[in-house]
Amino acid sequence: MKDRLEQVLKKFSSQCDYLEVHIEETEESRVQFTGEQLTDLGKKVDFGGNVRALNKGGWGFASFNSVDRIEEFAQHAIDQAKLVGKDRSQLADVEPVRDDVPLDLKSDPREVPLERKVEIFRAYNKQVLDHHEEIASSSVRYFDRFHKRWFGSSEGAMVYQERVDLGGVVAAMTARDGDSQSFWSGFGSTDDFGVALGLEGKITEACDVAVEKLDAPKVKGGEYTVILDPRLAGVFVHEAFGHLSEGDNVYEDKNLQKVMVLGREFGRPFLNVYDTGLDKGLRGHVVYDDEGVRTEKTYLITDGKLSGRLHSRETAGKMGERPTGSARCIDYRYPPVCRMRNTCIEAGDSSFDDMIAGTKLGIYAITASGGQTNGEMFTFTAGTAFMIRDGKLAERVRDVTLTGNVFKTLKDIDMLGDDLSIHDGPGGCGKAGQFPLPVSDGSPHIRIQNVVIGGE
Repeated sequence: MKDRLEQVLKKFSSQCDYLEVHIEETEESRVQFTGEQLTDLGKKVDFGGNVRALNKGGWGFASFNSVDRIEEFAQHAIDQAKLVGKDRSQLADVEPVRDDVPLDLKSDPREVPLERKVEIFRAYNKQVLDHHEEIASSSVRYFDRFHKRWFGSSEGAMVYQERVDLGGVVAAMTARDGDSQSFWSGFGSTDDFGVALGLEGKITEACDVAVEKLDAPKVKGGEYTVILDPRLAGVFVHEAFGHLSEGDNVYEDKNLQKVMVLGREFGRPFLNVYDTGLDKGLRGHVVYDDEGVRTEKTYLITDGKLSGRLHSRETAGKMGERPTGSARCIDYRYPPVCRMRNTCIEAGDSSFDDMIAGTKLGIYAITASGGQTNGEMFTFTAGTAFMIRDGKLAERVRDVTLTGNVFKTLKDIDMLGDDLSIHDGPGGCGKAGQFPLPVSDGSPHIRIQNVVIGGE
């Protein structure tokens, strides 16, 4: 395959400023139960590639499923670039890489027969349905994907990468008198099928929460001191802040450029936020991005001040900054754009017990069941929550929705836990029509003052 890429690059690279070819082969297996029914089961193989050309600042892109027609699509991409290119091509300089990245796994999901996977998840599904009379249904989903990716560029880069991505979720849905509630346990990895095993204890906990939420009162709306658990805090930093740190979002939005100024104070001196592809085993782990740039750990906030952002080669070149190995595409059908990998709030030095003890009236919000962002505004709904009264955890409450401005909220973080935890699940990140891109996120417990909570 490398020889084929070399031939195409040699033949066509003189026709444009820059040319790259990406070829990918994917094997996937999946299992899904909904209630008592096995609703999805199968394996599939997908193959394809794309050619991306840059000429006078304009990009051309063409994807294909047959290597036999790669020259035809290379010419299409170049012709497109020439039609739209009217300016100057700006790519940040990188050293062209020639490397192979083979699999390095703890436990290979391909060695587990599909029949065995069905047995494992059928047992989890039965555990949910048998747990309690008020559990009305279940949802159990699992997937694994094995990728082979070849990337070559007119600058001399040639990278071959193998990757496994797997994930799943086990969810319980309860119902009583027209009221329904749910809770779940999810998992994900890039190197270990073992994360899908031995989940019985977590499933029991999830079922218990789903049942207990039926008796939980709705929270009273108002402004509270709120403690976020690491899962909800990780989702918050990914959704509310991480997307604002992606170089293309900043470059294309003049108003955002006025806000996202490097060196601007966004939080207290103990606040540090980073995005990294280096954490092996996490779904956000990559070795090289989809432009052949080696991944790294990029600090977005350092000592409370904006210190970096996530770049492709183009956004780095146009903004006079450096590429960060953050150009990613979900598959060969799409061009790479600036994306997160594993986005985290760094640990502080406070204990969870001290956070609780120092809160007279507040809310402990646990995991995220949904949410949305609109620029710098966000809304998130907690999966479950407890009231905090006089420095102690009190009754469970539900329908806890957090709303606010991300920049004000970052400044209102007054305690960071010493218990950094990174969450991997079966979902992913969506942007530019590409969903779900594998990512992960993490945080310690964090305490935030003056959070607006929607409720009764």
